[in-house]
Amino acid sequence: MPAAALKPLPTQSTARRPVLLDLPYAPVEKSPLPPGRPREWYITHNRRLKAMRLAIALLDSGVYVPNQARNETIRSTAELIGVHPPSDTTCHMVRAFMRYSR
Repeated sequence: MPAAALKPLPTQSTARRPVLLDLPYAPVEKSPLPPGRPREWYITHNRRLKAMRLAIALLDSGVYVPNQARNETIRSTAELIGVHPPSDTTCHMVRAFMRYSR
């Protein structure tokens, strides 16, 4: 087999144009949250999960720097992946995840 046939497909970092976002094929099976915690814990937990999903989707779409992730960009990505529009607090958390992931 020639070596050219084994060449991998371009990724986001090697492509000349942005690679389309690969949407998840099936949602991850959810497990119930532990009972008995204060309400604020559940709110923060769900907000972190949402921010993580959005940060991953932004990274997949080619937004690598928190400065590029404005609230409008994050909200349009949320609409694209089928998540309710995030609040300003969640948008701030998305940028924080992108900032501290290095």
